[in-house]
Amino acid sequence: MITEQVESTMDAAETEQVIDLRSALKLLEETPGQLLRTDYPVDANAELAGVYRHVGAGCPVEPPTKIGPAMLFQNIKGHPGARVVTGIMASRERVALLLDTPARRLGFKLLEAVDHPIQPVISKVRTAPCQEVVYKDNINILKTIPAPTNTPLDAGPYFTMGLLRATDPETGESDVTIHRLCVQSADTLSVFFAPGRHIDIFRQKAEKMGKALPVSINIGLDPAIYIAACFEAPTTPLGCDELSIAGGLRGHAVELAKCESVDQYAIASAEVVLEGEIMPDIRVREDQNSNTGHAMPEFPGYNGYANPSLALIKIKAITTRKNPILQTLVGPGEEHVNLAGIPTEASILHMVNKAMPGRLQNVYAHTAGGGKFLAVLQFKKSIPSDEGRQRQAALIALSVYSELKHVILVDEDVDIFDTNEVLWAMTTRYQGDMSTIFIPGVIGHVLDPSQDANFSRSINQHGTTCKTIFDCTVPWSVKDHFVRAKFLDVDPTPFLEPSKGPLEL
Repeated sequence: MITEQVESTMDAAETEQVIDLRSALKLLEETPGQLLRTDYPVDANAELAGVYRHVGAGCPVEPPTKIGPAMLFQNIKGHPGARVVTGIMASRERVALLLDTPARRLGFKLLEAVDHPIQPVISKVRTAPCQEVVYKDNINILKTIPAPTNTPLDAGPYFTMGLLRATDPETGESDVTIHRLCVQSADTLSVFFAPGRHIDIFRQKAEKMGKALPVSINIGLDPAIYIAACFEAPTTPLGCDELSIAGGLRGHAVELAKCESVDQYAIASAEVVLEGEIMPDIRVREDQNSNTGHAMPEFPGYNGYANPSLALIKIKAITTRKNPILQTLVGPGEEHVNLAGIPTEASILHMVNKAMPGRLQNVYAHTAGGGKFLAVLQFKKSIPSDEGRQRQAALIALSVYSELKHVILVDEDVDIFDTNEVLWAMTTRYQGDMSTIFIPGVIGHVLDPSQDANFSRSINQHGTTCKTIFDCTVPWSVKDHFVRAKFLDVDPTPFLEPSKGPLEL
């Protein structure tokens, strides 16, 4: 649902808050260690991602990699004046800074926004920022804006941070989602939809009517918009516009602008908008131009296989801000973890707390699972009858978030954000034969490479997986025997002042 038109609120200088990509970059520039800018020439074809691998991509990118600052490349070969930024959300601490909340409370912050949504509005300004420059004739995507590849094996150049907005042709309800977009020609893109994605449902409806589906592809946005867009059902069922959650995160509505060439709305503050239509009954092979057999690196850390049949988007116009900044991410890595994982945490918190209030203390969608496959749940048992409820919480998590594969349960004294702590609990509070629950024969995520009969004899069809609960909580009956050693509570501050004298040996 879109509410009435309003005068623009997009003035970062006045509000001193993050409202778009540029105000986000300003905040990062002012925060030590959060943004690295370079004028050294870089090729968008594989080199840019190869550089950021070392700077801040994070696991599961192939080592050597690490969590580091966001990076703004200000000199793109073949694109004078173009800029590309990556890693905006490739650090949990940076996401917390951009959303103005403690890193450990990010899931709760998103949950509050889900409970207090603010619907998007149509801006009344004559020219929206995203439409300061308009290209309608002789569209050539790659001559207008750079599209990076992650590796030399990629099917082609990709827009990895393109937020699609589309509308259900039957109900008029709109949705936004990030999808894999590969440049196929001067004015076409292929789009990959994982099964069940809402915009693909819209596309199927339009195709049955023999109609194209108008879309806007929005790139370079307020991080709150990207994070909110990554919620999934049941937290955001079909017909829920995730832009309302972004509005709840910021405390004001996301502003929209009517597209120049198609019957759709764009996000007014976007750096780049590609306007187009998903064409009915047209399919293309994803790697038709490269023949590599691969798509691009996916979030589990492996090269995805090129899809043999994808829907095609015909681009009708490109609009940008003046001197636009293209936003991209490195396929696997910490940025995907945070985009997918923090909404996962909020969804699990929401549903488990509805079923058993006060027991689930926190959730971490772990980096090793790309924000989708692995969740660590911190559970508090307060009375004898709480024993067993921790496993119920894990079952709820697996049912709420269908793409989740593994759940690790720990007690309230374990820091779920410290993998050493979690492995300590698994070592000292876990017995494999008694503490493991297997749930075989369940549909998993389409991109999990292990869910195949060639990997496991228990799998009879590709896409089926075995989900597992690792219960690393102490049984209530022996809880008194697993109290961590208590140290004297000392303020270390006075002791941390470096000694001024020379070291005497």
